[in-house]
Amino acid sequence: MRISARNQIKGTVVEVKKGATTSHVLVDIGGGKIVMSSITNEAVDELGIKAKGAVTVVIKASDVMIGVD
Repeated sequence: MRISARNQIKGTVVEVKKGATTSHVLVDIGGGKIVMSSITNEAVDELGIKAKGAVTVVIKASDVMIGVD
């Protein structure tokens, strides 16, 4: 896979939580860190995403927000 996004992190799918139209895919990226992505159920099915599968998390955002209490 070749794409222009520079923020790519390899990981392993921990869990896929399917909702009515959207799935939450939890990915273990190592070091005790989990990243969650919300994608369509259709995309999960088309890509064959399943627990224990190897994936690459691609982060491409125009805004990065930080909040504090």
